[in-house]
Amino acid sequence: MSLAINGGTPVRTMPFPVWPVWGDEEIEGLTRVIKSGKWGRLAGKESECFEKQFAEAHAAKHGIAINSGTTALRIALTAADVDAGDEVIVPAYTFIATASAAVEAGAVPIFVDIDRDTYNIDVRLIEAAITPRTKAIMPVHFAGRPADMDAIMKIAARHHLVVIEDAAQAWGSAWKGRPVGAIGAAGCFSFQSSKNINCGEGGIILTNDDLVAKFARSHHNCGRSEDGLWYEHFYFGGNYRITEFQSAVLLAQFGRYEELKAIRRANLDLLNELLGGIEGISPLPMQEEVTSHSCHLYIFRYDKRAFAGKSKQLFIDAMRKEGIPTSPGYSIPLYKQPVFMNKSFGPRGRKVDLPVDYASNFCPESEKACYEEAIWFTQSVLLGTEEDMQDIAAAVRKIQLHADELKG
Repeated sequence: MSLAINGGTPVRTMPFPVWPVWGDEEIEGLTRVIKSGKWGRLAGKESECFEKQFAEAHAAKHGIAINSGTTALRIALTAADVDAGDEVIVPAYTFIATASAAVEAGAVPIFVDIDRDTYNIDVRLIEAAITPRTKAIMPVHFAGRPADMDAIMKIAARHHLVVIEDAAQAWGSAWKGRPVGAIGAAGCFSFQSSKNINCGEGGIILTNDDLVAKFARSHHNCGRSEDGLWYEHFYFGGNYRITEFQSAVLLAQFGRYEELKAIRRANLDLLNELLGGIEGISPLPMQEEVTSHSCHLYIFRYDKRAFAGKSKQLFIDAMRKEGIPTSPGYSIPLYKQPVFMNKSFGPRGRKVDLPVDYASNFCPESEKACYEEAIWFTQSVLLGTEEDMQDIAAAVRKIQLHADELKG
């Protein structure tokens, strides 16, 4: 049986489930907003209703819906009193928004390597990165798997730091039974189009801190105060408000979230079983402290030694030809992104002199994940059937059996 990449018959030709999943509820919500004539969040009730539902589901006192998850991170940092020149510790293996939010807040991101078993920030390395300028730790609950919040909160307390959770992929995830997002000073979620809860673009800040909530609300609403006049602006801010259209869609999406999450989790467990027995394929182990997982991504480590020494990218190319949508994930660690290597944070990319040398960073686990090991399946793949998961495993086994036929 020849590999599809060499002209053979692929394992499958049927597509995997498409994203987003939507139905009458989204249409009804959008129609409701249009007919109300109240399209902005300050006039209607959709955004307020969504904020309340989402905050309650995550054991948070406050929810502030924002126009994007990236903006939510920046506003949360500012609301938590992170100032110009402060350092913010972030993982090296994550989407750029985690670090760029710190830059936008005037702070300096400091990169720390990941734990190879979780792909979350390695808590054993955090304290070595703390300096007198450190103000915050921003753990990422990567792929929906909560970071070790016990260790992170203890480190933060010991060094008087604030914790801002990047929960962009972790809707409904929980650490030891406690929902992520309001464990630290604040947590930020994304509703961008690829996310498990989706309104095209959007985000939310959760917090149990009244002062953080006060400043986050003000900053996202042009610096206004809740009890002030419309044209009174007490603090520096901008218009980062979500619309009633987005919130109506989010209410509908949130209504079916648990049902879809259960499908993803069942398929994640099945893939762990199917792929865990294949030499050279190592699904990330599940910690018992992770009591709920959003399953935004399925990730395994690839060892080319079990595949005739063929590169990660060649394996991915072969998987795609077999009909399996497979992703390499992040291509380079954040500290090697041109914007950080060149410190081009100024207007039109002008260099900004910062007291940190990103070129000297070396995070070995992040580099291995980017260049050699990490393989992703997206959340829409996890909405497939049991037969779909069997096809994924069949494709991996087929490629392994014929790995010496791969060219490149």
